[in-house]
Amino acid sequence: MKTPRIWDISQPIHAGTPVWPGEQAVAVTRHAEIGDDCPVNIGALSMGLHTGTHGDAPLHYDAGGKASADCGLEPYVGPCAVLDARGSGGRVEESDLDWGTIAGSQRVLIRTYEHFPHDAWDENFTAIAPEVIDRLAAQGAQLIGVDTPSLDPQNSKTMDAHHAVRAADMRILEGLVLDDVEPGRYELIALPLAIASGDASPVRAILRELSE
Repeated sequence: MKTPRIWDISQPIHAGTPVWPGEQAVAVTRHAEIGDDCPVNIGALSMGLHTGTHGDAPLHYDAGGKASADCGLEPYVGPCAVLDARGSGGRVEESDLDWGTIAGSQRVLIRTYEHFPHDAWDENFTAIAPEVIDRLAAQGAQLIGVDTPSLDPQNSKTMDAHHAVRAADMRILEGLVLDDVEPGRYELIALPLAIASGDASPVRAILRELSE
């Protein structure tokens, strides 16, 4: 039996990982090292919950929303559609997407970058029009994922796309790395950690080739 191919679509986490302006930088420290008096390495990680590839919990954009630990896992595991929206400009509109590929998909991932910016923060990333969220929800989508740090523009005060997600009770993945993934259908696995009171959680997101 052929082993299904796996694509890791997560950002590496390290001290230089770009973070949202004003958020704490990533710090990876070592508290113990293997040596004559110590048989193990022991490290610690300090970073914001929205660092790198992460899942927004409803608590992030709704004061009464669920925290990461309280979210069901079903939206984060299962068949998904990957769409190519490169060249869509400052915002992905309905006309930028292949709705034929989306049909029947409960999870939709959208690529906007030609090359993901691993080494520098991009303040002019592509946002998602709330009308796209509304149409996805109307077709039964449970989750939207993007390769940008947010569904809304960096300086948005109204968070229109996030609130469209809230109205539809969908889930969000942000900061995916889709450079090596062709448009099409895959299996998504991207589980958030069970962080009590967490408004987001890092995820190790992968795509797996669907069985024929």
